[in-house]
Parts: sequence; structure tokens; C-alpha cells
Amino acid sequence: MSSTAWLTVFVLAVFLGFEVISKVSSILHTPLMSGANAVHGVILVGAIIATGSTTDNLQLAIGLLAIVLATVNMVGGFAVTDRMLGMFAKPRRAPGDPGSAPGSGSGSNTGFSGGSGTSGAAVAPSASTAPREAGK
Repeated sequence: MSSTAWLTVFVLAVFLGFEVISKVSSILHTPLMSGANAVHGVILVGAIIATGSTTDNLQLAIGLLAIVLATVNMVGGFAVTDRMLGMFAKPRRAPGDPGSAPGSGSGSNTGFSGGSGTSGAAVAPSASTAPREAGK
């Protein structure tokens, strides 16, 4: 193939990639990043295999550069994915923090007797503790 053909394929791939990625919703971005990280792992293995079979110093240098860039790309992708998944995680609270356990916190009337946060008022029985009338 000529240089013009390679350049045309590259430019079309850039435009196609931009259009596809820009249409992806933010909800699907994290799973797609995880899949891309798996592909980067395969690319890294391919770069290692290709570099291992070289005989020329120039090919060895290009292969080592490819290995370094693929490693940086893969590790960075995992770091970004981990950070994005952390954005969706529920915040963890320490055991002594208010609101970390049922009945704790100020002014919450949760129906627990004797614990902190109860106002001392009578609590209506729930449906599971109310007497049932069978067959009527």
C-alpha cells in the first residue's frame, strides 16, 4: 500500500473512533474501558513476542518503545477505571459516625427501645408483629 492509502486509512479510523466514542453514554464508559484494558493487555503480549523475535537493533528499539507505551497505556487505563468505579461506590462510614447504624444519630425515631435517638414515644407495631386473624 502506498503512503497516501495508509494516511487515508488512519484519518478515517480517527474520525470513526471519535464518532463511536462520542456517542457512548457515561453509564457504559466504565465497562468499555475495562474491555479496552483487556485489549491493551493483548497488545502488550504481542509487542513482547514481536520484540523477542527481532534481529536488528532498530527493530529492538522500536519494540522496546512499543512495550513501554503499551504498559503505560494499560496501567493508566486500569487506574482510570478504578477511579471511575470509586465514584459509584457508597461512602464508607466509621462505626462511631452518626448515621452509620440503624437507630443512631440525633432525633431519629426508628422504633428501637432504649437506644440513642429514640424519643420515648410509643411505636406502632409492624405488620409482622401484629396479631393475625386467620380465616376471617
